[in-house]
Amino acid sequence: MSVLTVERRDQVAIWRMSHPPVNAINGELLQALADEIEKVRLDEAVRAVVITGNGPTFAAGADVMGFLQMGGSLADFQQAGARLFRQIEMHPKPFVAAVNGVAYGGGNELAMACDIRVASKNARFGQPEVNLGIIPAWGGTWRLPDLVGRSVATRLLLTGDPISAEEAWRIGLVDRVVDADVLLDYAINIADRLASLAPRALAELKQLLARRGPESPKAEAEAAARLMTTADAVEGVMAFQQKRRPRFQGR
Repeated sequence: MSVLTVERRDQVAIWRMSHPPVNAINGELLQALADEIEKVRLDEAVRAVVITGNGPTFAAGADVMGFLQMGGSLADFQQAGARLFRQIEMHPKPFVAAVNGVAYGGGNELAMACDIRVASKNARFGQPEVNLGIIPAWGGTWRLPDLVGRSVATRLLLTGDPISAEEAWRIGLVDRVVDADVLLDYAINIADRLASLAPRALAELKQLLARRGPESPKAEAEAAARLMTTADAVEGVMAFQQKRRPRFQGR
């Protein structure tokens, strides 16, 4: 059985992590995700991606022991995960995490690498690495403060305490909390909305958000100037004037 199942609904790709019993992220799953990331990059018919877990768990963390038992290097494993999650963050197409259950450690880091996070009411989040004498290695120490602020992130990282979906929403870690039976449809609806927008504008926005820093004002001005000359920008203005929905082509 594949550790990652893939399906399409119109312009949205849906990825389900399937590594029972808790969808621990191992080398095979990282590679499967990396392969699909490249396929989506090249497939113009796919404009957004939803990532979720198969079963009651989103992803309960990194399967470090499983990877070591396969004879892999721990450093290689850490680097592969960090590289993959950065690829999601920097990817030109938007990613929506549909967090259907526990998202601990690497699972939480995967959700944080996505652009929008929707959680079911029974989801739980946390970075429990400190309880094992280690620390997050896939972006937890810098994405978490970006999302929830330094003070809250410090508490969560230093204690390793898990939090509920409602608390995750309250602190800004997730964008919506919905009933479990509508979670996937809700996430797909968001992805559908993103898929209807101008692809190049979304890609530029993702790059600016991921590379924030002293050069941000200059980068923003340059990106805005590039987009002004695109066919999609012309279509957007025309659609606004004609009071109709725009039909963006990514050009």
